Amino acid sequence: MQVKDLIEELQALDPEAEVHFEYNYGDHWRTAVAPKVTSVDPGAVQYSEYHRMDKVASYEDCYDEETGEPLPGIRQVVILS
Repeated sequence: MQVKDLIEELQALDPEAEVHFEYNYGDHWRTAVAPKVTSVDPGAVQYSEYHRMDKVASYEDCYDEETGEPLPGIRQVVILS
């Protein structure tokens, strides 16, 4: 999903509704939990083979120390948390 797609989806909803995000808690019952979104920030992600999904990239993981250029595989995204 891109930001423009999110904006389009949100326009059809109640502007006074709370915003939450859903994820699997990882317990025995596979409970789906939905904490409130408290921030919307630019960030960077990179694919993690271990997790088999994107993970948030730290600043050190994003740029070549010598050139300052972005490293391959780093993507700029919007992070809801």
